[in-house]
Amino acid sequence: MSRIWAGTDCGKTHHHTVVLDADGSTLLSRRVANDEPELLKLIGDVLDLADGGRTTWALDMTGGEPGLLIALLVNHGQELVYIPGIAVNRATDSYRGQGKTDARDARVIADQARMRRDLQPIRPGDEATIELRLLTDHRVDLVADRTRTINRLGALLNGMFPVLERALDLGNAGPLVLLAGYQTPAAIRRVGTRRLTAWLRNRKVCNAASLAEKVVEAAERQHTAVAGEKAIATMVHTLAREVMA
Repeated sequence: MSRIWAGTDCGKTHHHTVVLDADGSTLLSRRVANDEPELLKLIGDVLDLADGGRTTWALDMTGGEPGLLIALLVNHGQELVYIPGIAVNRATDSYRGQGKTDARDARVIADQARMRRDLQPIRPGDEATIELRLLTDHRVDLVADRTRTINRLGALLNGMFPVLERALDLGNAGPLVLLAGYQTPAAIRRVGTRRLTAWLRNRKVCNAASLAEKVVEAAERQHTAVAGEKAIATMVHTLAREVMA
């Protein structure tokens, strides 16, 4: 019975696994598709190499792309450890040989698992933990999308109605409600402070009177319509609603 270490460089469509023995000699180096039949064959071949001995699998990710591989390894009762990608990159500098490849990274992962005793085990999360991670990741994406949309909205508004862009904080709900209804200097002048205040109050905007006064004052400072104003105003309306959503 022998002990072996299997290091896997995880990818979206394929993983590369390198298996080392106790002396650091390569027993297997294989690129496999990220689908169940190929992964099961890989696991079977690695277990055959172990010949009943202990096998440690080391991965550079704990979820996402290697999710299926992790589930299969857990189902086979395998020992899994995690080596962060940054640790792999640092360790790679001390290895001679070819430039960065998946095979080389997989070998570094396996070799680090063979030599180190401080690597954290990978434990499959329960459903609540997985759901929380998915929701958290989704929220991060939404926040990033919202920031990009606000930046785009500000750029469009600055090109059409720069004094209003400077007057508004597009991170707040009130200005976004305003822009979903009124975008151009002429439209804001036509509605006037009193009616605009009432319109904003009906939509539950805080400090409606102050906001209305501010934007009407801005509209009085610009009487020139820029080229493409109608198209820009339509896009400002659309983006404002997207940010609110």
